[in-house]
Amino acid sequence: MRLIGVAGEQVGVVTTEIALKLAEEAGFDLVEIAPEAQPPVCKIMDFGKYKYEIAQKAREARQNQTHIVVKEIRLGLKIENHDYETKKNHIEKFLLSGDKVKVTVQFKGREQTRPEMGFRLLQRLAEDIGNTGFVEFAPKREGRSMTMVLGPLKKKSEAMAQAKRRAAAVKSEKK
Repeated sequence: MRLIGVAGEQVGVVTTEIALKLAEEAGFDLVEIAPEAQPPVCKIMDFGKYKYEIAQKAREARQNQTHIVVKEIRLGLKIENHDYETKKNHIEKFLLSGDKVKVTVQFKGREQTRPEMGFRLLQRLAEDIGNTGFVEFAPKREGRSMTMVLGPLKKKSEAMAQAKRRAAAVKSEKK
């Protein structure tokens, strides 16, 4: 096995017995770092500290992970202009924060015979939010409803970083 010393220096290729003896003399453990390497790489170090460092790296990786959320907005086929604008503003806010949005148009009663009206409504919405998002899944009829999924132009991590910068700027202006 290839052995790395306590201070990180290369000891060289040694047998397992010699490596264990050197680790015992130094008062540390022999830790296998790269078992798939040829020859395997081992290091003389404190095993408890090694486990702690690995746990810290894993915790940091989980913190930096982003969770993509799919928000849902429901529209009626006979939606008024003001209500449409309000829903559109909500969708834009969700897209700017990096979330996906599932837009559903519900068909009631005789409206089910006119799916093209729902398609036109969703197309209009897609055009209106063109600067903040894009159509990820085109409008599709599913039973008594028609759905479309919109995706954000910015990734969630970029949107969160931008929001933090904005909050910091507002905080500094207040002082």
